[in-house]
Amino acid sequence: MSFWTWLKGPDINKGVAECREIAGAVLIDVRSPQEYRMGHIPGSRNVPLETIPQWAEEKDTPVYVYCQGGSRSRRAIRILKNLGFSCVTDLGGITSWTGKRE
Repeated sequence: MSFWTWLKGPDINKGVAECREIAGAVLIDVRSPQEYRMGHIPGSRNVPLETIPQWAEEKDTPVYVYCQGGSRSRRAIRILKNLGFSCVTDLGGITSWTGKRE
């Protein structure tokens, strides 16, 4: 990964496509329920950041995480890794999403 790639952040569009290709992968939106209702990526689940520690999922499930701008998704990734999740991917913020929203 080059410095400029790191500075730019993750590509949510590529990440969602990857998530959809992996059987059993889960796409979670860690924004608030109100933000989620205002528009989310089709197929995502709303798991607000503050509820991540109580979220029940198999620890080896591939998990892809996004939020509004990328800050909460980074925090969620750290929490999930500390909980023992082995395959987590930070997609950054929905503000970069170019697909349809529900």
